[in-house]
Amino acid sequence: MWAFGKKKPLLLGIDISAAAVKLLELSRKDNGYQVESYGVVPLPRNTVVDNTIAEPDNVSAAVRAVVKQSGTSLRHAVVAVPGSLVITKRITMPADVEGDELEAQIELEADQYIPHAREEVSLDFEVLGRSPKNPELADVLLVASRRENVEDRVSVLENGGLAVEVVDVEPYAIENAFALVRDQLPAAVRDKAVAVADVGAMATTLNVIHGGAIIYTREQGFGGMQLTDEIQRRYGLSYEEAGLAKKEGGLPANYSAEVLEPFKHALVQQISRSFQFYLSSTAQRGFDAIVLAGGCAMIPGIDRYVETALQVPTVVANPFLNMSFADRVRRERLTRDASAMMLACGLALRSFD
Repeated sequence: MWAFGKKKPLLLGIDISAAAVKLLELSRKDNGYQVESYGVVPLPRNTVVDNTIAEPDNVSAAVRAVVKQSGTSLRHAVVAVPGSLVITKRITMPADVEGDELEAQIELEADQYIPHAREEVSLDFEVLGRSPKNPELADVLLVASRRENVEDRVSVLENGGLAVEVVDVEPYAIENAFALVRDQLPAAVRDKAVAVADVGAMATTLNVIHGGAIIYTREQGFGGMQLTDEIQRRYGLSYEEAGLAKKEGGLPANYSAEVLEPFKHALVQQISRSFQFYLSSTAQRGFDAIVLAGGCAMIPGIDRYVETALQVPTVVANPFLNMSFADRVRRERLTRDASAMMLACGLALRSFD
């Protein structure tokens, strides 16, 4: 059920976050891609808590609603498990072992790395190629997660009317979408270490990509819901009203200085803290650019704010910049939501693996 080895055409990318269910449908057009449909349906608060689906009926209802909203005719999908719920390990295996024999050996090898009973785990692998250190060995990426993490996501999509063809891992989906935003960076840093800071509703995930591949990922408990909570508290709004006001505007004049500015400062602190963890746990010297993704990247001017504070070239992700759009797609709205759709985009791209 994982992404590896599964190459199904025309899949809907479905991103289930703490705040919303997002849908994206892509097609091939000329030498690029076209957005055929997309949708975003908010989730009630506490539907997804700590990356766990606490209220599956709410998610299934949102899946049905987002399919209807988008107008898509597709019913096959790819969904992802958060990186914090996944164990990944690069291992080496004899290069001449293939097929069922390779699978059997990897099953045995996996027991060394997975702290759960084998029957409790969903497991898959991808052969990355010959080891540069020893051509008689092959590098293999092993991926595992507790079975309920996978089954819960499959179940809510199936109950929402979709068939799940692929279960991906969120950092690898971000890596997949990064190819579409790479050219938005200064040419001198595109192939260097780039930090993709995905600031969602409940968590900020720092994915460092070097040479097009993930080399580091870390999730921290900080997100846009903290801004929503402060708006709600400060101005006496409901949770839904605060979320809408944050996105659409119309808040009192003191909002920018007294609420938004402290949040932006806290956001920079979180990225800086993730940067320090990255430096302390790897042999890398740092990163050369930042790509902001997630809902908080839609804050006006946040790229310039982060760039000034951290002295690192910073851009807001827009994976749709060089795409065409079907007539039914509301281009202005999708452009506004682009940074929040990066994960869904990376999932939808699995159609073309």
